[in-house]
Amino acid sequence: MLAEVQQLSEDAAKLAAAALWTLADGEIVDCLQTAYRVEQAAAALQMRLVQQADSRGLPAAQGHRTTAGWLRSRLLLDPLPARELAERAEALRRRPVVEQALLDGHVDGRQASVIANVVEELPDDLPDVGPAETARIVEQAENTLIEMAARLSANQLRRVGDRILAHVAPEIAERADEAALARQEARAHQARGFTLSYPVNGQVRLSGTLGLEDAAVVHAALQPLCAPTPDDQRRPAQRRADALVDVCRLALRTGELPESGGEAPQLAVTVAYDPLTQTLGGATTDTGQRLSGDTARRLACDARLLPAVLGGAGQILDVGRTNRLVTGPLRRALTLRDRGCAFPDCDRPPRWTDAHHITAWTAGGRTCLDNLVLLCRHHHRLIHQPAAGWQIRLGADRQPDFIPPPSVDPGRRPRRNLYHPRR
Repeated sequence: MLAEVQQLSEDAAKLAAAALWTLADGEIVDCLQTAYRVEQAAAALQMRLVQQADSRGLPAAQGHRTTAGWLRSRLLLDPLPARELAERAEALRRRPVVEQALLDGHVDGRQASVIANVVEELPDDLPDVGPAETARIVEQAENTLIEMAARLSANQLRRVGDRILAHVAPEIAERADEAALARQEARAHQARGFTLSYPVNGQVRLSGTLGLEDAAVVHAALQPLCAPTPDDQRRPAQRRADALVDVCRLALRTGELPESGGEAPQLAVTVAYDPLTQTLGGATTDTGQRLSGDTARRLACDARLLPAVLGGAGQILDVGRTNRLVTGPLRRALTLRDRGCAFPDCDRPPRWTDAHHITAWTAGGRTCLDNLVLLCRHHHRLIHQPAAGWQIRLGADRQPDFIPPPSVDPGRRPRRNLYHPRR
């Protein structure tokens, strides 16, 4: 099968590079539709392969918490497409009829995912309906949505899915509305989330999902700060963005937020300083984002400053006074050196990490910079599992090296994190 897939890939690459100017208008449309069908068939193959990998436990066996995390590592995917692929594969695993419709070309990947999720969310106990009739209604809903996919996009199918019972069982649809609203609220609470994307061109995209109640709370907090002022040239979206930052600034000033990394919540910024000219250069936040010198100077006007001396290769030469516990200056030194979870190519920022003793404290290991490394919770647990086989040592440049087990690299060549920037 692998040889066939490789041949298909080569054939598709040749077709992609072929001259298209000879095609008639109708042929362009036909080829585009067929190419899209090929893409969806390939997507179906991907999802079935993900299902097989998941059923065999390959992600966990290779040190990943989730299938999406495994896909990110193996396919070099961004978080969102990796999560979507994992979720679609799981949804179709539970709905073989929908999966077959995808293989037959009656639906595309997004439509199949929507149909599978809609059908899964139908209740098992419809009002005044027995188990056999419930199963029949669910099957009819599934088939109806597959038929509608010939004319409706995935988003349209999702909206139709909210009232699918009105199409297939109108006699019970009204009585099922109250239960459906309760399920909808439960789903919204489970699906809630908030993400900040990796910066692109100096911009970070915020995206998220809230239930109606939570959205009302956020709206109430932002609204007083969103009102336009005289001669305000900001767009409504800009006013809301400024209001969100203002709310967070207010929260940070209260002093009531829980501690983070042994200290009060804070924005940590590393600034290059030239002692000859006594000027501040560019800055880097504790999440690895770069700021201009002007922004660094503005932040320094209302900040606590802690000098840190770094060697040419980024070694921490001096950073305040160290303590027995990994807090304060020692924690900041770890952040300066590791920039986040130091495990090879993990992208977790410093605030999501623990300080791990390379030589255990119980075995006489010291709480000092050369015996510590930042690890996210998942990789911290992995390192503490002897069966996993990972080892950590400090390199000649005082940066942590990770020695993989033979199952990952028979040569056990040292690895480092390539994701976090080094100074």
